[in-house]
Amino acid sequence: MSWSDALPNLVIGLREGLEAGLVVSILLAALRQARPTDGEGFSSAPIWLGVVGALSLAVSFAAVLSYSTSVLSSQGQEALGGALSVAAVVLVTWMVFWMRRHAAGLAAQMRGQVEMAAAFGAGALAVTAFLAVGREGLETTLFLWAAAKATGQTLAPLVGAALGLGAAVVLCWLLYRRAIHLDLGKFFSRTGVVLLVIAAGILAYGLGDLQEAGMLPGARWIAFDLTAHIDPTSWWASLVSGITELTPKMTVLQVVAWAVFLAATIPAFVRAGRTAPVRPAAQPAATEWRPSAAWARLSGRHPWSTGAALVIVPALVAAAVIVALPTSASATTAVTVSTSACAPQWSAARPGTHTFSVDNTSSDVGEINLDNGSGAVVAEIETIGPATTTAMTADLGTGSYHFACLFSGHVPLAGPTVSVTGPITGSVTKAVAPVTIVDLTPPNILYQTWAAAHLTALSTQVTRLRADLATGNLAAARTDWLAAQMTWEEVGASYDSFGAAGEAVDGLPDGLPSGVADRHFTGLHRLEYGLWHGQTARELVPLAETLQGDIAQVIDNLTDDTEAGDAANLPIRAHEILEDALRDHLFGLDDEGAGAAYPETEADVVVTRWVLDDLAALIEPRDPGVLTTARHQLDSLQTALLATRVAGRWPSPSATPLAARQRIDSTLGALVETLSAIPNLLEVHQRS
Repeated sequence: MSWSDALPNLVIGLREGLEAGLVVSILLAALRQARPTDGEGFSSAPIWLGVVGALSLAVSFAAVLSYSTSVLSSQGQEALGGALSVAAVVLVTWMVFWMRRHAAGLAAQMRGQVEMAAAFGAGALAVTAFLAVGREGLETTLFLWAAAKATGQTLAPLVGAALGLGAAVVLCWLLYRRAIHLDLGKFFSRTGVVLLVIAAGILAYGLGDLQEAGMLPGARWIAFDLTAHIDPTSWWASLVSGITELTPKMTVLQVVAWAVFLAATIPAFVRAGRTAPVRPAAQPAATEWRPSAAWARLSGRHPWSTGAALVIVPALVAAAVIVALPTSASATTAVTVSTSACAPQWSAARPGTHTFSVDNTSSDVGEINLDNGSGAVVAEIETIGPATTTAMTADLGTGSYHFACLFSGHVPLAGPTVSVTGPITGSVTKAVAPVTIVDLTPPNILYQTWAAAHLTALSTQVTRLRADLATGNLAAARTDWLAAQMTWEEVGASYDSFGAAGEAVDGLPDGLPSGVADRHFTGLHRLEYGLWHGQTARELVPLAETLQGDIAQVIDNLTDDTEAGDAANLPIRAHEILEDALRDHLFGLDDEGAGAAYPETEADVVVTRWVLDDLAALIEPRDPGVLTTARHQLDSLQTALLATRVAGRWPSPSATPLAARQRIDSTLGALVETLSAIPNLLEVHQRS
């Protein structure tokens, strides 16, 4: 169990539990101060009965949430989960701001409600407690559920929630007994900021679910994908993800929503605390409580019936909702997976839609596949965390199938083979044959040959560039720099895939202590900065000489297994080259003065087209449609880029008409989304 995944729910449970507990404490204190006409005092039993009813409401709501997602298809689960996550963020954000503004008058408001309820009897007191605590319970349940779903874990979030709620109960009891003193204003303000950070992560996760469900666009427009560079199970990655709910791979929409949410809410939250607290209005007399008089009198005359209804009705309503929910087109089969057993419970099936509830009972992270008799993948769970249950849905035809359990560091396991027989009444999920390193090695050797030829040409171009600088011909140097930069782009060195030597050739000053003046800022972009920022040719000659040595180092490392020699990276390269162009070129992140985004992107189109052709024999039998679409989009993008040229010269994006810029941006965005299917289509599984 990862404690980092428990942390968000611990904070939520502590904050929300303390808030609900304070409401109960205020109600009890107000009841103690209230005095009936006989002077004997009121019993606290109705308050506790209302609290039990509120707990029943929260538990019933949790049951509906859990069941409603378990019977839906994977797409339906993503749609509902995403919508509820967004709803949870809206609700909790409103609650955080409401508490920030009205905490000072909360006690007076509660006392007024208790006095009015007491005038009608014990039943009205139970209803008052139910309404006050029930709202907190619904908010807490929804937010805890959304936070747990965002972590992808089950056990850790439950433990975190239990610890937080338990700590809140203890704190409330100590506060009620006046055994401790807690500055509630500071507590709620500081935990409010933490809740907003957690809410931002849940919002990003929920939007990602809606994108995967097809309800929002941009599911393949990736802002960053660090899964190939960091271990998501490492302690520090788990800590960052657990606290912020961020993931190593996020879409542009997710990143923008996360940043905009925090930029809007945190300053507003800080400002809200500086405003004067709202003074509680004068407490109305019991006789003035006319809007609720009817039900108050009814509940007052029937206290025990009212209390029983508060406890039982939520459970009955939840049961009715669960019964009324449409069942999935297939029965859900529960299976367990671990490092020692792979779905032994699955033994029989008929053709049609099948949903499997896959429970990882181990303490390891794994990948779970459903394979057909030839070993092709029908459905998969790319990552399942320890003590986590995840749904897998597939439309099965006739034939044999089995589960494959791939846990890092353990021998791959195969589950029992199940023969599926009977008439086929619907569609059948297309199985994708897994790709092996053996399959990818010949295309990767061809890529290495391509890259070596372009690196040799690049070395020649840099030699020419150095000669320009040596003679002081800066105009020729700028022309030769652009040719060299485009050749480097055609090498296909995306996302630092050529290691430290590649970084030296094409690095940027971002993160360096002295920025563009830092001695570690070298390579093509350093020359670009000097050529377009008035540096002399003599200053730039040593940089060109250093660049020649760095290019030679890249050529020497070309077949290194940690860089371009890893055949498993070739399908990733088919997507990342243009994703890199979208991120760095069109957004101007790597522009050091030349304004060469369009020629650089055109060079990226050339190498991407070549990589796709190189992989075509593997892509065609798995998904010929994606290759056809990608080629058409590559043609459209290249046409749009070449159309920007004026008299044979490339303009900068800022000097390009808006309509032309928008056409390039939209075409490239759609193309990147199409190409994002290639890495998954040609993924090398652990067993390979």
